[in-house]
Amino acid sequence: MPYGLTDEQLMLRDMVREFAESEVAPHAAEIDQTGRFPRETFHRMGELGILGIPIPEAYGGAGSDTVSMVLAVEEVARVCASTALGLCAHTGLCATPIQLFGSEAQRRRHLPGLCDGSALGAFGLTEPGAGSDAGATRTTATRVRDAWVVNGQKQFCTNGGHADVVVFTARTDPEAGKEGICAFLVERGTPGFSVGKREDKLGLRGSDTVSLHFEDCRIPAENLLGEPGQGFKAFLRTLDGGRVTIGAFALGIAQGAYEQAVAYARQRRQFGHPIAEFQGIQHMLADMATDIEASRLLCLHAARLRDTGEPYGREASMAKLFASETAYRVTKDAVQVHGGNGYTQDYPVERMYRDAKLAEIGEGTSEVQRMVIARHILG
Repeated sequence: MPYGLTDEQLMLRDMVREFAESEVAPHAAEIDQTGRFPRETFHRMGELGILGIPIPEAYGGAGSDTVSMVLAVEEVARVCASTALGLCAHTGLCATPIQLFGSEAQRRRHLPGLCDGSALGAFGLTEPGAGSDAGATRTTATRVRDAWVVNGQKQFCTNGGHADVVVFTARTDPEAGKEGICAFLVERGTPGFSVGKREDKLGLRGSDTVSLHFEDCRIPAENLLGEPGQGFKAFLRTLDGGRVTIGAFALGIAQGAYEQAVAYARQRRQFGHPIAEFQGIQHMLADMATDIEASRLLCLHAARLRDTGEPYGREASMAKLFASETAYRVTKDAVQVHGGNGYTQDYPVERMYRDAKLAEIGEGTSEVQRMVIARHILG
């Protein structure tokens, strides 16, 4: 089997590829140009079981593994990175922490809807003053009898404007440092919880990115996610898993741009020959293919470590770092292969080039990934 994939994993990959090509790709340019969030696509992904791939069957998921999720994310990102990013945030950053850290009641309440697509999920971590330094969280949650009163703001929340449930972090003890940060759930329509500015972004324009505001927002005491004081550790573990899928997200963008470049090089003629016959073009395509192959192996390796319960934090950061920087290089070169045409919206590589940049920033910048890897090396 290619890459050691099982029959079941190959069947899932092929199913998602067919869905992506037939139902996602036709809308990719339109949602990029208009900024429209494709909510109907998420309903469809729920019907197909894509949203719940790693969630146990007992809660409405497919009960599959991280490798399968990596395969699915790559296939969606290959044709539409905006949709793939929403999938990563929904499943990896909202449904997964509920499954890992939530109470049985929280799992029963939220996971079935998140898996079948009737509900959309988001994750609130970044703040105006807390990006790479997530421990600088200023959003507060104060216990008042049977409720938590939340005040603060979250920024750059993928899916946030359409989300039915949001996992977010807040500080419950200002004197306890990182141990004073907890994770919570908040549902759409909760008084004091509102959606703020929608970001007008360079790329991924079909992905919904907003700020979220809490103004004396009262949430039930049982909306605490996990143990008190364990929120920081919980979201670090969540981000480790998220980095595997963001690696796959970057990989998919690179794969899509590479395929476009190969096809264009074969049909575009200059000086009486297809440009694929020119050594300069051949070398670019060879480098693209090599880096993509290495990225795929890194992502699958990190996913398998996670699936077998082995430590995978270093490998997740390596996969995310290498795949994201590969995506940026590959999309840049894909535009170059297309020449002047690549700089126009008539060809998808222009959109892919803009989309790829976020992979080097979101869920830990490349600089942060190098810090994480170095810590694993040096102890």
